[in-house]
Amino acid sequence: MAAPRHERARAAWLGALVIGATALAYLPALKAEFIWNDSDYVTAPQLRSFEGLARIWFELGATEQYYPLLHSAFWVEHRLWGDAALGYHLVNILLHATSACLLALILRRLLDHGIGPSTPRSAFASGPTAAGHERGRYTGVEWLAAAFFALHPVHVASVAWITEQKNTFSLVLYLAAFLVYLRFDETRWPRHYFWALALFGLSILGKTATATLPAALLVVFWWRRGRLTWRSEVRPLVPWLVLGAAAGIFTSWVEGHHLGGKGIGAEGAEFDLTWPGHVLLAGRAIWFYLGSLAWPFHLNFLYPRWPIDGTVWWQWLFPLAVVAVLVGLWALRRRERTPLAVFLLFAGTLFPVLGFVNLYGALYSRVWDHWQYLADLAPLALAGVALARAGVWAGPRLRRAGPALAVALCVLLGVLTWRRCGEFHDNETLYRSTLARNPDSWMAHNNLGEILARTSEGLPEALKHYAAAVRLNPGLAELHDNLGNALARTGRLNEAVDEYEVALRLAPDFLLAHNNLGNSLARMGGRLPEAISQLKEALRLDPTAPDVHNNLGIALLMAGRTREAIAHFEAALRLNPNLPQAHLNLAAALESVGRTDEAAAHYEAARRLGFDVPQPRDQPNE
Repeated sequence: MAAPRHERARAAWLGALVIGATALAYLPALKAEFIWNDSDYVTAPQLRSFEGLARIWFELGATEQYYPLLHSAFWVEHRLWGDAALGYHLVNILLHATSACLLALILRRLLDHGIGPSTPRSAFASGPTAAGHERGRYTGVEWLAAAFFALHPVHVASVAWITEQKNTFSLVLYLAAFLVYLRFDETRWPRHYFWALALFGLSILGKTATATLPAALLVVFWWRRGRLTWRSEVRPLVPWLVLGAAAGIFTSWVEGHHLGGKGIGAEGAEFDLTWPGHVLLAGRAIWFYLGSLAWPFHLNFLYPRWPIDGTVWWQWLFPLAVVAVLVGLWALRRRERTPLAVFLLFAGTLFPVLGFVNLYGALYSRVWDHWQYLADLAPLALAGVALARAGVWAGPRLRRAGPALAVALCVLLGVLTWRRCGEFHDNETLYRSTLARNPDSWMAHNNLGEILARTSEGLPEALKHYAAAVRLNPGLAELHDNLGNALARTGRLNEAVDEYEVALRLAPDFLLAHNNLGNSLARMGGRLPEAISQLKEALRLDPTAPDVHNNLGIALLMAGRTREAIAHFEAALRLNPNLPQAHLNLAAALESVGRTDEAAAHYEAARRLGFDVPQPRDQPNE
């Protein structure tokens, strides 16, 4: 039966209020730039054609992760607003607000259809409906829960970070599938079933974390009815469970071996945990994520990467506490099933990110705010209902204060979200705010160093951050290479060479380290043969690298091997005709052997590419 007209109108106003409050809280995000790995998700130049769209679907490794529907959405967005960050932020905020509204619609349906007499039927009403003894349309508490979800600052990492459109995009499809399946559960009409299944499949193509939906539906049906039957509840969801398991296994393989076609993955010493270690990590992560919901005042982009050690007795307290809570809630299930159902939904939805499956992001932090985005639905829904129930149980005076308390909580969450959005404005702001709370984040030190090293003024501070990154993670070759580059720019060539050599001991096939070591050795008197050897090794690793050809040409030219140098400059230009340094160096080499007409042509090419080239040139550009 349709809801009364006045209740529909009230729900519409409350929904509009939630959307407006979400837009207001996230207003600072509209001014934000692209950050960290956004360039890996916003459609790359080679994928912006219709052929590129086909590659997104049919070529594993064409995109950072195999989420083809998500990357198709990015493909469309790039055609609409190109490289302007504003459009992507608008879409993320809209998707987030849409998910909040879908959550409210799901809660209304659940709370209106036989969930037991102990649940209140209206947020702050009076009389028998408020006591929860009559059925009726919900027009308050579901929107309060939606507001909690929409405004909670822990979700800023999913909404203000363009990369995490995979969260906001997939959640809309997840909740739509949830809502349609609830309709199927009531009607048993096949069209509802297949629409729900289609939406579920699409959500997985947006992000595989949504594969937990069928398990969540089973928990919800148990919560509503106190039991599960094979025919009514379990059997219809078997295909969903199979689909979700297959998607999860595939994504786990991609994360472990083939991330973005880069030949890297979540494997190696940083990811090697024993099974007790996985249990310790999972137990601690569950309480961490619950703590972030309950006390969202110390959120961070990167949290300290906990050491996992089974010989440290107190680390076992976390998983033991999870077991104790589950046992206690199970014992209480006959009196009240809601707390157990919520805990199962929360922990079960978190399962893919609890450490049992290796995820590449765990290299930097074992927990991330955006990993709990989907799991937060259940506890925040409970928070809305619990606040309403507290208003029902309280006396008349406290009951009237209920709406004021709800508004105050929403305002507090909105203010925290507004402030948190500012930390995602740009990379430098993000990494500085991260280090203020987590000074041991090697990744933040390294990335901030890369930003500062772009200018000569920022280079001294960049050196400090690179050195801190190496101190915190001495086993990562890339960090030594970055520190070496900064040292070389300041003229500290001996120290730079030491760092490059450490990088190559850690990663003997590290092309950039070979290249950079060769360049530094070439600048040091008497070490040209070593420089040439290193650059040839870099070229062996990648014969198609134009910069390496150019650098090897410079070293050969300095060694008096002009004809060999010319051959490498020409190879560099065949690979990249728009490399101005190669044009300049080739011109100088040609000029030195009397081929002045050809040299002039290359000087002119360098000018066309934006270089102010004086003539005549007597020395090659290094």
